[in-house]
Amino acid sequence: MYEMVRVGDEGLIGEIVKLDGESATIQVYEETAGIRPGERVETLGRPLSVELGPGLVGGVFDGIQRPLTMIREKTGDFIRRGVEVPALDRERSWLFTPTVKGGDKVSGGDVLGYVEETKAVKHLIMVPPGVAGNVLKVFGTEKCRVTDTIAEVETEGGEQSVKPLQTWPIRVPRPFSEKIGTLTTPLVTGQRIIDLFYPIAKGGTASIPGPFGSGKTVMLQQLAKWCDADLIVYVGCGERGNEMADVLESFPQLEDPRTGEPLINRLVLVANTSNMPVAAREASIYTGITIAEYFRDMGHDVALMADSTSRWAEALREVSGRLGEMPGEEGYPAYLASRLADFYERAGKVRALGRPKREGSVSVMGAVSPPGGDFSEPVTQGTLRITKVFWALDERLARRRHYPAIDWLSSYSLYLDGVSDWASRNLSPLWRKLRDDAMALLQKESELMEIVQLVGPDALPERDRLVLEAARYVRESFLQQSAFHKVDTYCAMDRQLKMLQAIMEYYRLAKEALERGVRLEHIVSLSSPKALPRMKIVEREEFEAFLTKLRESMRKEFEEITLKAEA
Repeated sequence: MYEMVRVGDEGLIGEIVKLDGESATIQVYEETAGIRPGERVETLGRPLSVELGPGLVGGVFDGIQRPLTMIREKTGDFIRRGVEVPALDRERSWLFTPTVKGGDKVSGGDVLGYVEETKAVKHLIMVPPGVAGNVLKVFGTEKCRVTDTIAEVETEGGEQSVKPLQTWPIRVPRPFSEKIGTLTTPLVTGQRIIDLFYPIAKGGTASIPGPFGSGKTVMLQQLAKWCDADLIVYVGCGERGNEMADVLESFPQLEDPRTGEPLINRLVLVANTSNMPVAAREASIYTGITIAEYFRDMGHDVALMADSTSRWAEALREVSGRLGEMPGEEGYPAYLASRLADFYERAGKVRALGRPKREGSVSVMGAVSPPGGDFSEPVTQGTLRITKVFWALDERLARRRHYPAIDWLSSYSLYLDGVSDWASRNLSPLWRKLRDDAMALLQKESELMEIVQLVGPDALPERDRLVLEAARYVRESFLQQSAFHKVDTYCAMDRQLKMLQAIMEYYRLAKEALERGVRLEHIVSLSSPKALPRMKIVEREEFEAFLTKLRESMRKEFEEITLKAEA
């Protein structure tokens, strides 16, 4: 099972997915038109595997790790069937710097040296899992290719050469020393509704379900652009080709805030779009997660974005139907939930094998595209049982041009308590209280809106109308965020906190003024609170001065109208 094969005279790539006596059913990852009975099928003696080594970062691969840029040079704009190009460039040289010497004892996961792959990613060359012994010889600092021997190890079975290039079967999780259970460090995304309301921890899992047009792809691209992971693996699984083209066009032009280099220098792109063979979608998810685990083993924090797991599940359904398996709900195979769990459970924070000791993480964020926005369908429900963060995209918010269209009332994060402890130590002890107060305000607004729809806002008492006014500022001045504005596209966590503090201070001052006899129309007519929405777009260097002036103006105006009312 799962052995790789070459099918037909053109040598199409496939794998065995079913065995029945002497007969094998093969899943072919390329177009099969024109294959005739009697053509030769050759088994390769190994499972579907990926190549791991220097040259992955900045690469663009298809679902079975064929390098699309190198194939284009060989075959032109359209990939020829049966073309075989190695994933990693065999001719490119890398400067290898050793960190061990002859006579050292090493085992699987131990670091032999490193390659500066890009300014953003230090690529550690590790002993492959399962290899242990004494180093007989290690080559000094010099240029080498991925297929060159960099060290020789004396093992129990004899002398073994170690090269920068490793291969690993995509369906087998890479081993680690220990999995860390409690996740507390947030994966900072720069998106206010995520970081402050529904955070994801490094090593966590999140799902982004939403109907067509609700902004799933833009949301994932924002996360890929700005999250503080060391490396991004972006898997385009069955989505439209123009969306992947947008990633390829925009990422080289964006500057990495950490290094000043193009952002693509810490990105690995697996592009298996909707016009590519359906069968390869299933492999693309595993290709992406295996590459992510490899960099995790080096001690990096890796974020994997999968767009979208629904297309992957549809590929499973199609293959299952062709195999004649008993269908489950809505035609999906009965093992859909277990396959989803196998994928998401490969996320996590771990202590890697070998020395020196290092910790790395893989955070997985998967988009789900339920037909008609029906969250009760099998893929969405199977994903929700596994992931610990739920960012529900709402079509009604998208129609009102409120982006990101994450519904703050139905979303949740199970990492909130752990991240709250981190935020209280690193940002402010008031972080959790401020977040909870803002959420209570939004929940109260939702309750009041049901009454407003029946009797209108004028029938409400003034204190309830003030809740609606303050909640509007939270929604429009904080939760709403433009992915295409040069300043608003990313918001640091300390800035998020100060923005929400200013809005909640307005609500506190307004409540106090109302209690001291100020009429609501006088509060609403104040000029200084109308500058609250501008907090989003003020340049980073001018933000502190702007905020200080805004808060002073609000206090002064509230003091003046309160004195007038009391007089």
